[in-house]
Parts: sequence; structure tokens; C-alpha cells
Amino acid sequence: MDLTKSERAKITDSMHSIQSAQASLASIDETKVPHVDEIHECLESADKNLRMALRHASAKKKPLA
Repeated sequence: MDLTKSERAKITDSMHSIQSAQASLASIDETKVPHVDEIHECLESADKNLRMALRHASAKKKPLA
């Protein structure tokens, strides 16, 4: 099923929030954050999966040639 405009906007907003969290973590002394590697991996995975969701929805819209 295709994503609505509103759903696409929500996913895009979530991606921006994840990117903001990644940027914020980059400016913090990582030795003070427990499990920081796992946090980075989680944020990267979430960003990747949301991007894939948007690409998948866009690919469904394109007609086959």
C-alpha cells in the first residue's frame, strides 16, 4: 500500500529527528555516554530503514517501462 503525503512527511520528520540526535551525540564526550556505540548503531539502523521505506513507497508509484 502506498504512503499518504502525511505519512511520508511524518517519516521524513522522524529521519530529521534521528539525524539531529546523531549530530548532538557527535558533540558530546562519548566516554560519558554508556553504550554509545549501540546508540549510534540504533540511530543508523533507524535512519536506513526509514529511507528504505520512503524509497519503497516511491518505487511503487513509478510505472514500469
